[in-house]
Amino acid sequence: AKTRGMAGQYYPIKLFYTSNMPIILQTALVSNLYFISQILYKRYPENIIIHVLGRWEEPEMSVSGQMRPVGGIAYYISPLNSFAEIVSDPVHALLYIIFILASCALFSKTWIQVSGTSASDVSKQLRDQQMVMKGFRASSMQRELNRYIPTAAAFGGMCIGALSIVADFMGAIGSGTGILLAVTTIYQSWETIRKESNGDAMKMFG
Repeated sequence: AKTRGMAGQYYPIKLFYTSNMPIILQTALVSNLYFISQILYKRYPENIIIHVLGRWEEPEMSVSGQMRPVGGIAYYISPLNSFAEIVSDPVHALLYIIFILASCALFSKTWIQVSGTSASDVSKQLRDQQMVMKGFRASSMQRELNRYIPTAAAFGGMCIGALSIVADFMGAIGSGTGILLAVTTIYQSWETIRKESNGDAMKMFG
């Protein structure tokens, strides 16, 4: 989305407004849940409440000794690695998709509040730069930005989550989240280099 600013200029609101932060926060949440669930399951393997959080087992012929979830919440938020697994356990697939999309959207909307990129923060920055939106008073600028920024953040977070899901389902080398983080980090670095190069070029002609 683009919001018209002073003198016909546009303030760009990107689709991936919060970049890859939603999937980073979602991965951290799941990792912590796995860690706590495994510790509790090893200590209280017969506790029914612990079973709801997650049941774990060590795969046969496992060399690393790494356990995998086979039941409970930990199982249903774990990724599926192929379309065959989706067909064999559609409930797991559906709950996993809902969890990823909802958590990424929620984390994305939360992140704009704590990172200084919410509608109120952007409105303040524009006022400090003496910029106004054409056809709107300065007092109503925040309300207008609030129509776009939270929506862009939530939808962008869901898109990031969807890309991660597709990568997982296709059985990509490595996790879908890892691949997504690598690609978005490289793209952000490229954007930073391009902006710096454009800035240097402007200084040469300035």
